[in-house]
Amino acid sequence: MKGKQVLITGGTGGLGSGVTPAVLAQGAEVTISYRNPKEVERLKNTFLPTDFERLHFIPANLEEEASVENLIHRIGRVDVLIHLVGGFSMGKTHEYSFSDWKREFDINLNTTFLTCKYSLKSMLEHGYGRIVTVGSKAALEPSGQLAAYSAAKAGVVALTKAIADETKGTNITANVVLPAVIDTPTNREAMGTENADKWVKPESLAQLICFLASEVARDIRGAAIPIYGNI
Repeated sequence: MKGKQVLITGGTGGLGSGVTPAVLAQGAEVTISYRNPKEVERLKNTFLPTDFERLHFIPANLEEEASVENLIHRIGRVDVLIHLVGGFSMGKTHEYSFSDWKREFDINLNTTFLTCKYSLKSMLEHGYGRIVTVGSKAALEPSGQLAAYSAAKAGVVALTKAIADETKGTNITANVVLPAVIDTPTNREAMGTENADKWVKPESLAQLICFLASEVARDIRGAAIPIYGNI
């Protein structure tokens, strides 16, 4: 990825803390979108001063189309999109509110659609692109109390595969990774640490994402790759 323009959405989150250093280590120019300036300041403390020559931050609300369009315009060219934005909430279907249902689709599926839409336009203009999205084990193996999350992530898988089919015959690929529980501070706080040693490490997931985002992965398109840790 040396010299490539890489957009990482959700780069200020727990998974982003593993993915961003791995992408920078490949020599890429990295832009991270953000909503909370405090998260940017926290993240900046984890990088070396030399990293900031290739690291840029742009505020954006990925749930609003105009904001996403402006983000891509400001970057100028997107060679690689790594879309990490997501979130989940739990609840039994008969008790789950419609507003929470819509929220799951907004943060997981709609942000994926908008960032893919405008990044893909840029990629098609200059004839190169790598799109990597993040689904979930729950997309393939839904479980109780995760209906909304599972359905939204299944949509991410379907969207990514559709893009891969649309871009056949080009030097643009789209693939999705399917992690089980990721070992992030947020998940440890929400779920405890009893089984954390079995969860997917952000660094492991980062290496898989970096491979899919690289030039050598040109023959992989439309893949949905499980990475379940030791669960």
